[in-house]
Amino acid sequence: NCWDNAVMERFFRSYKTEWMPKNGYQHFNEAKHDVLNYILKHYNTKRGHSYNNYMTPTAAEMAA
Repeated sequence: NCWDNAVMERFFRSYKTEWMPKNGYQHFNEAKHDVLNYILKHYNTKRGHSYNNYMTPTAAEMAA
């Protein structure tokens, strides 16, 4: 099914264009820490999603 990877592809596209340093990371632990910060502090709490009427995932979950 061609839609199987659509969600992850969109997530990584957003991560790479909005958050990831242009020159990448020096160490794995630096990347791991930054990815967690992106997901927990930006993607879920500050970034609106069209699927949720431009509410953040956290706000949409609390409204349900």
